[in-house]
Amino acid sequence: MEKKLTLETQKIQTEHPDANVEVWTMDEQTLEDSLTLRYRLGLKPVLRKVWAPSGEQPIPAVNWRYQWLWLYGFVHPESGQTYWWILPYVRTDIFNLVLADFAKHFEVGKNKQIVLAMDQAGWHTSRELEVPQGIHIILMPSHSPELQPAERLWPVTNEAIANQSFDSLDHLEEALFQRCKVISDDQDLIRGLTYYHWWPQTNKSFTKCI
Repeated sequence: MEKKLTLETQKIQTEHPDANVEVWTMDEQTLEDSLTLRYRLGLKPVLRKVWAPSGEQPIPAVNWRYQWLWLYGFVHPESGQTYWWILPYVRTDIFNLVLADFAKHFEVGKNKQIVLAMDQAGWHTSRELEVPQGIHIILMPSHSPELQPAERLWPVTNEAIANQSFDSLDHLEEALFQRCKVISDDQDLIRGLTYYHWWPQTNKSFTKCI
């Protein structure tokens, strides 16, 4: 993956010598239990270990309604910038809208090219996928979450919802929204978590986005 990303980045920079080239990655949050069964982020709670007095069993409040939403997370490991969407589904048509907004938000085009690494989920590889001009998709190897820097976003976003029971998806969404705002302002934290030693360097200077 290191070689593939590096070669693609160099290729794009050669083809667009006057453009800034950045290497981003993205993922959609799912949750895993000990049996590696995957669940969407929803009203089934995110449970974590907690301290309790000796001899006492902590009892969490649980809302077992199966209602879901998805957190889309983009990260630029070299700078620690992030970009978020909270949506009710993962589908190709919705992902097309997310990509279009991502390209518009970061002014991708003639003067800015983005290499975007992501996994091989069906909506990432569909023939119906519409990739905006200036974005270059790189697919990661199958079943390799350890190569995906965006996977390290989820323990941080879960800080706002762990061991809590929400009455509705609206309340869950608001908690996630506020957490994503905090994370977006802490680029040093995200860079430290996601900037793997083998991630391509573009040798650009970055300023913190407000």
